[in-house]
Amino acid sequence: MMQLSRDILGLFKLRIGVLIMITALVGLAITPGPSLSLMQVIALAVSVLIASASAGAFNQYFEHETDRLMARTRRRAFATGALPHSPAWLAMIGVMLAGAVVLAGLVLNPVAAAYVFLGAFFYAVVYTVWLKRRTWLNIVIGGLAGSFAVLAGAAAVDPAIGPLPALLALILFLWTPPHFWSLAIANHADYAAAGVPMLPVAIGPQRAARVVYGNTVVLIAVSVLPVFYGAGLIYLAGALGGGLYFIAKARTLALAPGRDAAMRAFFASLVQLSVLLIAASIDAVIR
Repeated sequence: MMQLSRDILGLFKLRIGVLIMITALVGLAITPGPSLSLMQVIALAVSVLIASASAGAFNQYFEHETDRLMARTRRRAFATGALPHSPAWLAMIGVMLAGAVVLAGLVLNPVAAAYVFLGAFFYAVVYTVWLKRRTWLNIVIGGLAGSFAVLAGAAAVDPAIGPLPALLALILFLWTPPHFWSLAIANHADYAAAGVPMLPVAIGPQRAARVVYGNTVVLIAVSVLPVFYGAGLIYLAGALGGGLYFIAKARTLALAPGRDAAMRAFFASLVQLSVLLIAASIDAVIR
């Protein structure tokens, strides 16, 4: 029973879903406008989390055969057969996404609901179905999924997206490639065996590591821009502190590509984003 529970929880990729939910709440926090009721805040969090969970489950349903070819994913529930690969799952996934969108539309507004839908759609369909097996740009375009969560949170306050949430959405868009490419460098042999053209497979780990470093520098430069649109010193300190740490790990990866350096860069990206989101939230509350 415990294993079945773990399999079901893993199916919905809840750790990623919680991070996406947090970005939506930060998008809400930094957007000037009227305060939302507790019910509206809960509706935003729940709708984004459920939409993300539905997209994560669809990703595993669609890729169950590919997942068997990779060490990182071969123990997923559909890949092992622990959960039956039944069309009933597609029906449940559809109901989950529809429920999340309807909840956001009824309690928040249609614009926020549209962004909730687009976040799940870009991950499940644009990334998983259309792009992942066709081009190394898969994660670049698919990375918009995280940006839409920020926009959903902002639109819950004001459907006319202002510069601060727009910049945070851009930061999420720029963050996704070096974050995921670092992991892909560490697992490039798996992706090559599975026939997935991630950047390290397309151009080699050494060149991909240099791209990660360059992308990280651009990301951190852009992450400073909110200061010119109302963000304060606390935000700046968080953006620079986490950003410089990520740059240092990405530079090490570029100089000596390898699995250990790639995983350190991957975890540094999580530190960078976490610090930035915490700083943005504290800064918004103080302002």
